[in-house]
Amino acid sequence: MGTLITISQFLLSLAILITLHELGHFMAARFFGIRVEKFYLFFDAWGFKLFKFKKGDTEYGIGWLPLGGYVKIAGMVDESLDTNQMKTEPQPWEFRSKPAWQRLIVMIGGVTVNLILGILIMIIITWNQGDKYIPNSAVNEAGGIYAGPQGRQIGFLSGDKILKINGKPVEELSELYDPDFILKDKNEVLINRNGKDTNLVITANLAEIMGKTADLPAISPPYGFKVQSVLGGSAADKGGLKKDDTITAVNNKPVKVFFEFKEVLSAEKGKQITVTAQNQGKTRELKIAVGNDGTIGFMPDFIGFEGKEKSIEYSLLQSIGIGTSKSFKMLVDNARGLGKVVSGKVDPRKSMAGPVGMAQMYGKTWNWLRFWSLTAMISLVLAFMNILPIPALDGGHTMFLLWEIITRKPVSEKVLYVGQIIGMVVLGSLMLFIFWVDIARALGF
Repeated sequence: MGTLITISQFLLSLAILITLHELGHFMAARFFGIRVEKFYLFFDAWGFKLFKFKKGDTEYGIGWLPLGGYVKIAGMVDESLDTNQMKTEPQPWEFRSKPAWQRLIVMIGGVTVNLILGILIMIIITWNQGDKYIPNSAVNEAGGIYAGPQGRQIGFLSGDKILKINGKPVEELSELYDPDFILKDKNEVLINRNGKDTNLVITANLAEIMGKTADLPAISPPYGFKVQSVLGGSAADKGGLKKDDTITAVNNKPVKVFFEFKEVLSAEKGKQITVTAQNQGKTRELKIAVGNDGTIGFMPDFIGFEGKEKSIEYSLLQSIGIGTSKSFKMLVDNARGLGKVVSGKVDPRKSMAGPVGMAQMYGKTWNWLRFWSLTAMISLVLAFMNILPIPALDGGHTMFLLWEIITRKPVSEKVLYVGQIIGMVVLGSLMLFIFWVDIARALGF
């Protein structure tokens, strides 16, 4: 059921983004009197369609391959590579008959819609949710951070009290996840470790380390926990774990922080452990089998920071500014990240995610805030990736049109055709590589 929910969320998000992207091209084309022959959500590869109907001059439908969508615009060399109509005299309702500036608007229509959609969603989320965080001062008062495997690889240890990042006092731990920190080649973090102030110099490749898929956070507040609910029939249920139990030890080793408990379970996959549980002053020793996925079957309730969380609310006007700023920052961060991949500073096998990796981000439970947040992010990423000057992408067509506007000479149909083929080969190769990365990561390679 969880996998079905994950796939459903991902497909719904893709359907929204692809439909609106293609609608951007469609509306711009129709505005300038250009005929649109097809409008498809998902690709109808090899002519197979799930659904179709025709209205006016346009065939609308849904393909079976959820890797994108398309509009087929009359009089244009596109991914269909249909050049038959290009051999006839140009018609007034064809793309090639229109001025270059109109064709340019048609080409950037999809990217523009994705950009506006991403910004709009971020504005609404900001207005509706504001910002919530646990102050770093509260984390330090609670004994310092939890450092997961990635955090320890960087140089942090559980119990570290973070004081300053690059000379600036730390208000919240999310600053350690900020791309300004992650993408820097060198950072200095002032910490208090075992009662002594220490300057931690970080030169590790943070983009690669933090970009890895992980079950545990790199850095987190030291959340305590108790049992919120037990899954019926699970190992926890069979072992006698109850609602409101507090787990204090595993195999006689004390555990206080939830993520430390998760690490213990991960190390004991497929084995039986002894769990010490307390409830209403009574202590019990329970024998529980850990599943091969490192779980025993209960939902945690995080404790320890009640009443210490801070909330920030924004007016609609403030949300417009903050949401827009967050959106463009996301675009800049993606550009910087891509630059690191292209320059070889980051291994693409460890930092890129394809459809499988993206789908996993939605989770196995339906969470509308997470859904819309991810939809906004993907919309902005689609806008950025589509405007790259690669033939077969909107950016490639835009590049050729800008050349025509500047030189006042159209690019030949042969160049457009060859460029389209080259672009499709490049994109196809990249897609295969990303699929391979997804599969290899899922298999643990």
